Amino acid sequence: MKSVAGLAALVAAMSGATDAFWRMECHSRTGLARMDPLVEPDEIANHGHVIHGGSNFGMKTTYDGLISSDCTSCRVKQDKSAYWTPALNFIHENGTTVVVPQVGGMLAYYLLYGEDIKAFPAGFQMLAGDTRLRNFSGTVPDPPKSLWGKEDKTQYALGQKAIGFNCLNYKKDPEASMYRHFMPDKAYLDANCDDGIRAEIFFPSCWNGEDLDSKDHRSHLAYPDLVNDGVCPEGFKTRVPSLFFETIWNTAAFKGVPGQFVWANGDPSGYGYHGDFITGWDVDFLQEAVKTCTNPSGNIADCPIFDLQTEAEGAKCKFKMPDILKNDNCAGPADGLCGNVPVQNGPGYASLLEPGKSGKPTGGYTPPATTGAAATTSPIPQVPTLSYKAPVSAITDQYGGGISVANVNGKQSQAPEVNAAGTPSSAPAAPAPKPAVTSAPAVLEQPQGRVVSTSTYASAGTVYEVAFVEVDITVTAEATPAARHRRHFHHIHRRDREHGLLGRY
Repeated sequence: MKSVAGLAALVAAMSGATDAFWRMECHSRTGLARMDPLVEPDEIANHGHVIHGGSNFGMKTTYDGLISSDCTSCRVKQDKSAYWTPALNFIHENGTTVVVPQVGGMLAYYLLYGEDIKAFPAGFQMLAGDTRLRNFSGTVPDPPKSLWGKEDKTQYALGQKAIGFNCLNYKKDPEASMYRHFMPDKAYLDANCDDGIRAEIFFPSCWNGEDLDSKDHRSHLAYPDLVNDGVCPEGFKTRVPSLFFETIWNTAAFKGVPGQFVWANGDPSGYGYHGDFITGWDVDFLQEAVKTCTNPSGNIADCPIFDLQTEAEGAKCKFKMPDILKNDNCAGPADGLCGNVPVQNGPGYASLLEPGKSGKPTGGYTPPATTGAAATTSPIPQVPTLSYKAPVSAITDQYGGGISVANVNGKQSQAPEVNAAGTPSSAPAAPAPKPAVTSAPAVLEQPQGRVVSTSTYASAGTVYEVAFVEVDITVTAEATPAARHRRHFHHIHRRDREHGLLGRY
């Protein structure tokens, strides 16, 4: 019992190192357009993006312009940053294409991993992911982080592991964030993901401390050696907030409809998913938020310095569409992807797309194959629904959470099953049979109790992997009777139903 008690004490002492964060709610987008001021400034971008944040987003967005925005589509009025990712599209058998509905907009998590975190400086911008990538070079599924070798910790490998596609089915056990690094094909989505797909991308958080940008918009940053946390490489020792984007897409709306899901950059595999960010924070204010907004709930309402607006107010915030793009129909129905982007399946590196031009290119549009395995020539491994169950608390919303944080809380109760409408289910559906998944080897000897989460912690150049457990601990002291205590170490998800996050979508 001594070893279990010692583990519990270690978890209690270290939980504060990993649970500080806030989640920026951006329930509405400012627009959908072929604009990418980071990669293709002052040009028509070669594919469409869903864009959230400050109203001064445009073809040549600057920090000064963003921070002067009249409004933001996100809940915190002080955040005029720009957040954007490719749109997810559904291509029907006849080539007619529509954008898949978003569910609840987008969440941008600000995770405060590491020590001495610096606010993004004025003019800071970055990109995560590679739009032309069409393969995954690592082991599928990822081995446990405690077993990662050098090949798992290269920046190339870490960047691939930073992407996730979470199959949502609220009648089943939730999957872990960034577990599956590719977009499941339509047959798999129809059979398993009744509540859609959650696209996830983690940004690097180790900065060189000097450059606001770089030629490829990546090289001024690096991932810590465990993607979200761990040790920063030499030359990148300045920690900035760890950004994590989540966007839920209602792929279930097309269940049983022949066709194919393709990202706006022509990628059906998901390996080329990517995200862009330009800061629109006042630097001193963001630094104060890093210091102040550390409530383990992650709820922006729990940060006293944030001025909040309602979802309805944020929904009114839109950027001005440039005249050159006013005839675009990126939402569809349209004949093919916005900008007539070709579908490139892989597994080879996709061809370079030139910046978009108005009008159709010669040759027109050729529809891809439709459903199931025929939809792609790339051998996409179908990772099964993860045999993993995160403890559910009363504040966990119906969307299955997101990236998770370890927290010590002994008073949480089990939440009821909920359906896609967000109401309690009268009876849970019969569980679908799941293929076996190789279990991760135990990190620690665990004679009693159960591991409910793991986390990583870096100190003095050493990375520790900690198991968060729920155990019975018997404490005996001299001259006092034995006392029996039950402590709960919960792995809770970062969205809060009782505060209405995404609940009306």
